[in-house]
Amino acid sequence: MTQHHSDHGIETDDEDDVPEWVDQVMAAVAGEVRRRRKELRWSAQDLADKCEAIGHPIPRNVIANMESGRRSNLPLVDVMVLAQALNTSPICLIYPVGYIDDVQRLPLEHPTSTLDALKWFTGESTELGAEDDMLRYFRAHHAAEERLRTARQEEEDAGYKARSANNADRKAEALRAQAHAAEAAEAARVRLSEARAFIREEGVTPPYLWPELAAEVDPPESGPSTTEENDV
Repeated sequence: MTQHHSDHGIETDDEDDVPEWVDQVMAAVAGEVRRRRKELRWSAQDLADKCEAIGHPIPRNVIANMESGRRSNLPLVDVMVLAQALNTSPICLIYPVGYIDDVQRLPLEHPTSTLDALKWFTGESTELGAEDDMLRYFRAHHAAEERLRTARQEEEDAGYKARSANNADRKAEALRAQAHAAEAAEAARVRLSEARAFIREEGVTPPYLWPELAAEVDPPESGPSTTEENDV
């Protein structure tokens, strides 16, 4: 069995000594809280003060008991606040990639890499089923929106270079870059429009777009759904 970092409280070389799944999860979070706190050179009281400033007090003795393994439960809200206080994300406390080599996602499963477990938790795993369609649509929407913005900026920059080029070769190169960026922008615009259509078909409101971007992506007659456009 892989030996884990002692900060996370689950170091062992013996298969029979593996803690129960719930204890492993607790130990992973507690160990990462302790590691981050030490890295920041904070005392348990310093961390408690940070939590109180966020608006969800976690007393020093509670933090100490958690880090030592004497605390039997760890509410999700505490994980969220501890992560914010430690300037990290909750998922990095639960699955500290790089500090624990492997974990059990669920009680009866064999250990898997911490990164794979993190991807499962966040919905990035390729093993997902049909119920996660909306998550995929929103991720596709975000990716296409970012690509469209980037491509439009690249197109504008290339156009400026073409207009200000001081010789024919540089102008031709800039015009090719502008055309390539325009193609990329159009492909991203189509993907973004499709993602918004899929979201509407599920009866969900797509994410907000700035008016200038929405004018490119959403047809003027588009309402809560795309059925009107399809019926024409």
